[in-house]
Amino acid sequence: MRFLRTLLGTATVVLAAAACTGPDRPEPAATPGPGGSGDGGYQVLVFSKTAGYRHDSIPAGIQAIRELGAAHGFAVTSTEDAAAFTGDLGRYAAVVFLNTSGNVLDPAQRAAFEAYVSGGGGFVGVHAAADTEYDWPFYGELVGARFARHPEVQRATIRVEDRDHPATAHLGPTWVRTDEWYDYRTNARATAHVLASLDESSYSGAGMGGDHPHAWYREYAGGRSFYTGGGHTRESYAEPDFRAHLLGGIRYAADRA
Repeated sequence: MRFLRTLLGTATVVLAAAACTGPDRPEPAATPGPGGSGDGGYQVLVFSKTAGYRHDSIPAGIQAIRELGAAHGFAVTSTEDAAAFTGDLGRYAAVVFLNTSGNVLDPAQRAAFEAYVSGGGGFVGVHAAADTEYDWPFYGELVGARFARHPEVQRATIRVEDRDHPATAHLGPTWVRTDEWYDYRTNARATAHVLASLDESSYSGAGMGGDHPHAWYREYAGGRSFYTGGGHTRESYAEPDFRAHLLGGIRYAADRA
């Protein structure tokens, strides 16, 4: 009996050690669709390659999304290597274009991303994601509107039009903050559901003619798209309300909302 107890105790230690040395990455249950299980952990890719203007807030944005992931159950991979798009893109429930600019993907990478979205993948565009890939029609439709111009960084009032979405549910009817406010070449309201718009009377240099969408979402080509015009400044990513806004957009795009 003493020998048997010793043998059982040794087996328990070995099994416990094996459990502690398993893979660090969350292993959600295998279910169809990008990103794994809808109930367990999931993965998000943050892509921040630039071929035009480069925002100095990119590191702060990556860090904020990593912290959101750690607090809310998703793993974050960040890269500026566009080769990730022709790798195993389907492991990610959502891909965040964080202040990307210019043409950042080649034709094969574009095709892979289109297939990812068509297969149910999620897209999150932050700020200069609207200043990206001007000659790629699919991307233009996915992001919802393209950047035109902006005035200087200043304080403005955002009108929250829909508070039933996870990106805006934490906000009141208005949201006052400081950022760089984009004008867009087209009005996203024609193709997307607008969550929030800018009160052009609250700041100087606005040029959209009164109806000025600022954050929106839509289903497109089999996947989901969320875009916010905020996120130019480093300070944005330390604001609790902006972080909650970004989290809600990620959860929507990842189909976890």
